[in-house]
Amino acid sequence: MPQGTEKTDICSRLRETGLRPTRQRLALGELLFGQGDRHVTAEMLHEDAVRNKVPVSLATVYNTLHQFTQAGLLREVSVDRSKTYFDTNVTSHHHFYCEHSGTLFDVPDNQIGIVGLPVAPDGMEITRIDVVVRVTKKSTNDAT
Repeated sequence: MPQGTEKTDICSRLRETGLRPTRQRLALGELLFGQGDRHVTAEMLHEDAVRNKVPVSLATVYNTLHQFTQAGLLREVSVDRSKTYFDTNVTSHHHFYCEHSGTLFDVPDNQIGIVGLPVAPDGMEITRIDVVVRVTKKSTNDAT
């Protein structure tokens, strides 16, 4: 959803995807989609909710993020076993993950080309390719 998304836009988007626009979903939707494209963890969104006086538990935030993902409103990006981000930009794109800061951000368009895909196993098809490029700050001791 574009930046500055109105509550009515969020309500209609939820209805379009088959989700009932409850107060909690609307409030979390405003926090997620009202600031343009962003990458959040459940903990980050819960902190936003607390800061904005939205009364939701962390469990409700997790459930809502997964419901939004299943409905196609978010894209899930796992960077390791214990850290998952939710991306409001659901278009096909790739990510950088800074191991130093724990920040996830988009790789600029057309900077990654995928060639030579494997053949999918029998009875299966490739639906999407997710690339996460891990980066860290350069060491100040490195000679250039």
